[in-house]
Amino acid sequence: MNKIKIQEIIEATGGRLLCGSLEDVVTGVRHDSRECEAGDLFVAIIGENQDAHRYIPQVLEKGCRAVLVSQEGEWLESAKEKNAAVILVEDTVYAMGDLARYYLDTLDVTKIAVTGSVGKTSVRDMIYYVLNEKYRCGRNLKNFNNFIGLPLSIFQFDDSLDVVVLEMGMSDFGEIDHLAGIVKPHIGVITNIGVAHMESLGSREGIFQAKMEITKHIHGRDGQPGTLVYAGDSEFLTKERTAGAYHQISVGEKEENDYIISSVDDFGLDGIKFSLEHEGAARQIQLPLPGRHNAVNSAIAVAIGDLLGVSEEEEARGLMAADLTGNRLKKRENGGVCVIDDTYNASPDSMKSALRVLERSSCKGRRVAVLGDMYELGEDSGQQHFDVGRFAGKLEIDTIIGIGEHAAKICEGAEGGRPQTAYYEKKEDFYQDKDRFIGNGDIILVKGSRGMKMEQVVENILKR
Repeated sequence: MNKIKIQEIIEATGGRLLCGSLEDVVTGVRHDSRECEAGDLFVAIIGENQDAHRYIPQVLEKGCRAVLVSQEGEWLESAKEKNAAVILVEDTVYAMGDLARYYLDTLDVTKIAVTGSVGKTSVRDMIYYVLNEKYRCGRNLKNFNNFIGLPLSIFQFDDSLDVVVLEMGMSDFGEIDHLAGIVKPHIGVITNIGVAHMESLGSREGIFQAKMEITKHIHGRDGQPGTLVYAGDSEFLTKERTAGAYHQISVGEKEENDYIISSVDDFGLDGIKFSLEHEGAARQIQLPLPGRHNAVNSAIAVAIGDLLGVSEEEEARGLMAADLTGNRLKKRENGGVCVIDDTYNASPDSMKSALRVLERSSCKGRRVAVLGDMYELGEDSGQQHFDVGRFAGKLEIDTIIGIGEHAAKICEGAEGGRPQTAYYEKKEDFYQDKDRFIGNGDIILVKGSRGMKMEQVVENILKR
């Protein structure tokens, strides 16, 4: 992070200086008191369970040069004694976003923002690796993509970078508008319109409108129009429905897309290969990452690489080097058992994609899917779980195991299909019974929503 003066922080946040010098500087921004270092600005956030103002004495002892607060306290005298700045704002989370917007504007970088129902972290990572072959790139820390995580990621950037790729998550209307207003992207990306967050957004049309909030903030460099890149095989993401004061680039298998995907070979855990045509010229794309859905994800990254002048050779190297964040279709082995760890999160679309990977992966034994609940699907949750089960029942999979309150519907949907099914309300019940379903030579997919903590199932299987 480049240095920021206290004066700049006050101007960016509209805050009021309670003590300290306007000319002092900070060299980092933190919201976790345990991570604070000398020279940092500590942002005191009031959360559901904790009020970070209580940790101000500790961060001052660590040498923080400034604190951003929404209330005064006894620690103010300690801050004065240590010549630290205290800046009072109405809401520290929103103020941190305002400061991130100001700070990002000071950097001479091309800004890319990615949103979508499924695949946004994977697309972000692929764009990063493709562009990193030519430019110095930055991206979100881990999966930090919300009102707190996005600003914290931005504060990790500095003048050494040429391009930043920022993922933006949401669960309700107005959130992408807020986050995109911080980033003000030159290039916006919408990966797809799925059913995640149906509970709060009501319908896929609502989800589409929420994702399209990104377009309000797309603008080009040097007064030129910006660009929206999107997966164009959706009934929602079309040239007509996504039109605006920016260029459009669509990617997908339909002939009307700008980048056309065809002849996809799916090798399960060993990755995919496909043909990608643009402006009459076709090339072969090879990806070591599993999942047919990654054809669209990687094609989006290639389209942005082309837009920014990355060569085909550089793009190919970047895709081969791509290492996706989190537990996304990760191959893990112990003895004769192979686990596909896809426990990062789950939606109906990503669940089906993972099941296809399981079906396509070679193994000497059985193919087993251990599937947990999918959250935030609203009133349609039961039908969505049932549909996943019905989809799985048509695949070359030996066993479907459902875990959780809603996963019973997955098993119900799979009944009458090829796989045998078993249902457990709790993970612990499955642990007691797992040896019935898992043995040497088997390959096991484990997937469920983040709140299900299905990574615990992975560890239990590998422990055997």
